[in-house]
Amino acid sequence: MKTRIIFCLILAMISFNISSGQKTGKKIKITGHVVDGTLAPVVNAMVLVDGEKTGMVTDQRGHFRLKVKPGSSKIGILTTTNGVLEEPIDGRTTYNFTFEGSVPVQANSKVDPGDETIDIGYGKVRKKSMTGSVSKIDGTNPKYASYRSIYDMIRGEVPGVQVTGTTIKIQGASSLMLSTEPLFVVDGMVVSSIGDIQPYTVKSIQILKGSSAAIYGSRGANGVILIKLIGSDE
Repeated sequence: MKTRIIFCLILAMISFNISSGQKTGKKIKITGHVVDGTLAPVVNAMVLVDGEKTGMVTDQRGHFRLKVKPGSSKIGILTTTNGVLEEPIDGRTTYNFTFEGSVPVQANSKVDPGDETIDIGYGKVRKKSMTGSVSKIDGTNPKYASYRSIYDMIRGEVPGVQVTGTTIKIQGASSLMLSTEPLFVVDGMVVSSIGDIQPYTVKSIQILKGSSAAIYGSRGANGVILIKLIGSDE
């Protein structure tokens, strides 16, 4: 009799351990609420996990719901106007975020391509007034969540650009200089490198070549890459 009881207890312990092991790999359900400094809901803000876009956005009441993998460390909320807020994933299942100031509804408005303005660092001009080539991507699109670096993002999404490792060459640009590297302009400022820019912080990327890059003189001979970051002044 005692032997049977012991045997049953052993079976119960084994079953419990197997069940616990299976549950360990299950995703964790997380819900949250996002408001601004006026306590108004933040609508259509993107939800991040460990700095990567998930494709989830906040609803009309500022709520969101998603499942995260075990081992995920941070959950964040990304807006195109007020930047990013992040919280550590520490066992809680509910997270509340409050942005400073007022946050408008996050929406990608449709603009006539000809009326779109291009920030060339020295001011803004209408795209239809530029005679050279201009390519642009909207970095806030959730489909860019998989990119690990700015170079991967440019390689995969920007047409007419060759990227090898961290070396970038704009096809069709007139290489009058020994280097084939384009000029990098981030938020209107010329920079020597873009390697420290994270894809999820990018609002847009624009490529100029030919006469569109002529305003930069000889520095723009190899083309120009204009990068605008989320939270930068319009």
